[in-house]
Amino acid sequence: MSDVRRARMAVATVFAVHGAVTGNFATRVPWVQEHLGISTGQLGIALAFPAIGASCAMPLAGAVSHRFGARAALRGLIALWCLALVLPPLAPGLVWLCGALFVYGATAGMADVAMNALGVEIEERLGRSIMSGLHGMWSAGALLGSAAGTVAAHADTDARVHLGIAAAVLTLLGTGACRWVLDLRGAPEEHPPPRFALPPRSALVIGAVGFCAVFAEGASLDWSAVYLREVLDSSPGVAAACTTAFSCMMAAARFAGDAVVGRIGPVRTVRASGVLATLGGVLVVTATGPVRAIAGFGLIGLGIAVVVPLAFAAAGHSGPAPSQAIAGVATITYTSGLIAPAAIGSIADMTSLTASFALVTVLSLGLVAGAGVLRRAAAAGPDAAASAPADRAPDTTAS
Repeated sequence: MSDVRRARMAVATVFAVHGAVTGNFATRVPWVQEHLGISTGQLGIALAFPAIGASCAMPLAGAVSHRFGARAALRGLIALWCLALVLPPLAPGLVWLCGALFVYGATAGMADVAMNALGVEIEERLGRSIMSGLHGMWSAGALLGSAAGTVAAHADTDARVHLGIAAAVLTLLGTGACRWVLDLRGAPEEHPPPRFALPPRSALVIGAVGFCAVFAEGASLDWSAVYLREVLDSSPGVAAACTTAFSCMMAAARFAGDAVVGRIGPVRTVRASGVLATLGGVLVVTATGPVRAIAGFGLIGLGIAVVVPLAFAAAGHSGPAPSQAIAGVATITYTSGLIAPAAIGSIADMTSLTASFALVTVLSLGLVAGAGVLRRAAAAGPDAAASAPADRAPDTTAS
C-alpha cells in the first residue's frame, strides 16, 4: 500500500474519531443539565460556547501546524479534543461548564482545521475527490458515538465514567492513526503564518456557500422533530424517526458523494444538491402529514451533505495558505451552526415554524446560485485542480 493511500485511511480514522467524540457528548447533555440543575435557557447559553471557542481558536491552527509539522500538530490536537470530553461532566456549576465547553470547542475547531487540511493535501496527491467520504467517516463516527452514549444513558452510567472511558479509548485510536498521516512541513526559508490571521477573501466567498448548507443542517437537526410534533401533530416516535432519517441520509450521501463529484464535478454536484435541498424544503413547508415532511427533511439531508466537504476542498485549493483558508471557511460554517437554531426559534416565535423553514428553503436555493464559486477555487488550485477542466473533477483513474 502506498504512503498516500495509507495516509488517507489514517485521516479517515481521525475523522471518525472526531465525530465519535461529538456523538458521545451529545447523548449526555441531558445528564449534565440534570446534574447541575440548570434551566433550559442556561443550558442554551452554555451550548453556545463550543462554537465560540472553535471560532476563536481555528485561526491559530495554521501556525500550530507550521511550527510542529502536520503530523505532530494533528496528533496533539486530536488528543486534546478527545481529552476535553471529560471536562463538561466535571464542571461544578454553570460558569465552569461554559469554560469547559469553550475549551472543548476550541480543541475541536483546531483539530477540525488540521485534519481537513491534510485531507485536501491527500486529495491533491491522489488526483480525485475524497473529502466527501472523509466527512462521511465523521458522520459514521458520530452515529457510533451516539449509539455508545445511548447505551450508557440507558444503563444509567454516570457520564463522568462513560465520557472518561470514551475519551481514553478515542485518544488511543486517534493518536495511533496519526502515525501514518502525511508529515507535511514548511520549507526552512518559508515565513511562518501569523499566529492569528483573518481569512482571505476567497474563503469568505466559499464560506457563504457553506453557511447556507450548515444553516439548513442545524435547523433540520434541532427543529425537525419539533416541526413534526407542533406543526403536524405527530407522535414522539415518528418525530424522532424524522431526525434519524435526516442524519442517515446525510451520512449515506457523503459516502456516495466522491463518486458523484468524480463523474460530474464539484460545481454541478453542489447545484444538484441545492435543487434537492430546495425541493425538500418545499415538501416540508407544504406538508399536511408526517410522511411528506419526513421525505422533505430526508431530501434536505441528501442535498446539503456534500456541500461542506466540497467547500473545505475548494478553500484548500484557493490560494497559497490552505490552512488559513480552511480555517476561514470553518469559522463561517461554525458560526452558521451557532446561529441557525436560535434564528429558527426567533422566526417561529414571530410568525411560525413553517415560515422558518421557508427561510431554509430560500437558503438551499442559494446553493444553486452560489455553486460557481467552487469553479473559481478549483481554477486557482496549484496542482491537480489547476489542470482540470473548470467544471470537472481531477482524473479519477489515479490511485
